[in-house]
Amino acid sequence: MAAPFEVFLVTPERELWSGQATIVIARGIEGEVGIQNGHVPLLIQLDIGPLFIQPPEGERIAAAVDGGFLHVVTNDMRTRVDVLAEHAELFHEIDADRARRQKEEAERKIAAGLDAEASADLAKAVTRLSLFG
Repeated sequence: MAAPFEVFLVTPERELWSGQATIVIARGIEGEVGIQNGHVPLLIQLDIGPLFIQPPEGERIAAAVDGGFLHVVTNDMRTRVDVLAEHAELFHEIDADRARRQKEEAERKIAAGLDAEASADLAKAVTRLSLFG
């Protein structure tokens, strides 16, 4: 098993999760990235997408992230990952019915050409629904 490291998932409103993890998987604007202990220092811009955190013990933590930044610092083989999300919801906080309604509304707006933000709204809803499998 990989060595654990510190992870902090925060938004401007609150800290969603912090603790030890063996891997973090996030979606940056240039693709997915996996972080383990000893990773080189890194700063990436996050895209709308899922975030997965695997604690050393227990179940994987899943969250929907609506952009922000992921920052990795490693000193003396001790790694810290800060996920600074614009908005995020942990899996157990997501209302699937609300996400379905938001997806349908965004699809209607896109089809009608009514809303420039509808594509982002659709991506957010799809991300949330994808965590349900």
